[in-house]
Amino acid sequence: MKQHHTTHRRGFSLIEVMVVVVIIGLLAGAVALKVGGYLDTAEANRAKSDIVTIMNAIELYRQEHKQYPTQQAGLDALDNVTSRTDPWDRPYEYNIPGPNGEPFEVVSYGADGREGGGARDADIYSWNVRTDDRNN
Repeated sequence: MKQHHTTHRRGFSLIEVMVVVVIIGLLAGAVALKVGGYLDTAEANRAKSDIVTIMNAIELYRQEHKQYPTQQAGLDALDNVTSRTDPWDRPYEYNIPGPNGEPFEVVSYGADGREGGGARDADIYSWNVRTDDRNN
């Protein structure tokens, strides 16, 4: 009679473990890239929302005081605004008068904090936010 010896394989080979680790790493990287894009969008949307809130507070100030806050007083003149810094922890800039006949302007210079730039570093202006709201 012939006896069959069965060998039981225990555990995984190093190659199998490495393949699984590489696959998990690739998946984690893809998720991180996708989530990073959403975070950038969320920061820009928060800045736009803050600017709309500030614009409304400025208009309310004008109704109560018959003038816009002065350049010197800036956003500190607004009692009902809780956020005076953008999502990148820089103060919103207030300019009076604003460009193109606008009575004022509120600006966030994006993630880089400098004028100009695109994508994550794009500037967000009150007159753009106002235009965006009209187009939606």
